[in-house]
Amino acid sequence: MSLRVAVAAPFIQNGTRRLQENEFVVALSLDRDWFSPDQSKRLIDVATQDGLLERTDGGLEVTFDPAEVTVPDEFVPDEELLRERSAFERVLDALVAEGMEKHEAVGAINQLQDDLGLTIEAAAVVYARREGVDVSELVPVAREALADAEAEGR
Repeated sequence: MSLRVAVAAPFIQNGTRRLQENEFVVALSLDRDWFSPDQSKRLIDVATQDGLLERTDGGLEVTFDPAEVTVPDEFVPDEELLRERSAFERVLDALVAEGMEKHEAVGAINQLQDDLGLTIEAAAVVYARREGVDVSELVPVAREALADAEAEGR
């Protein structure tokens, strides 16, 4: 997943699992010339939301082992990474990261949505849990989507 690669790069470059926010921004904007400083800060927000980074008193800490990520020489992240992703997209990414084919996961989630009459977010969370993929951080989002749908009479 390219978000994981973009996040890992500054940590790999510095040989650490913790960086100051400004070190992360410099690594992405000046050292690699991938993003502007503002875009690099936005990437921190997106990666934090996705659980790839945690903000600590000491700056930023990566939540996965960056040494397990390879940054290809020709890799340049797409600015699409900077947009906030829906719970469905985040669950789908987690399923794909676990080795599931994207089209199979989408089909199974859509079928579950139809079978159970759930929102796409709730169906994705239920499906991921059935497949043994931990998406517990998205359960509140799925519950909120269900409540919103119920309130709207869907």
